[in-house]
Amino acid sequence: MRIAVDQAKCVSLGICEGLAPDLFVINDEGELEVDESAEIRPADIEQVRSAVSGCPVNALSLIG
Repeated sequence: MRIAVDQAKCVSLGICEGLAPDLFVINDEGELEVDESAEIRPADIEQVRSAVSGCPVNALSLIG
């Protein structure tokens, strides 16, 4: 399972960063950074699901 980010929708509110700070980072330019090619570890899946469902603009999704 991987994370996909629709950068066109993302408004960088940081909710995902607050819910899963080890996986999501709002950089100094105010843009979301996440390694979309990285496999999600089983230990992180609940945090990731919370971040995806908590995104108010639906910019995040899970693949796989």
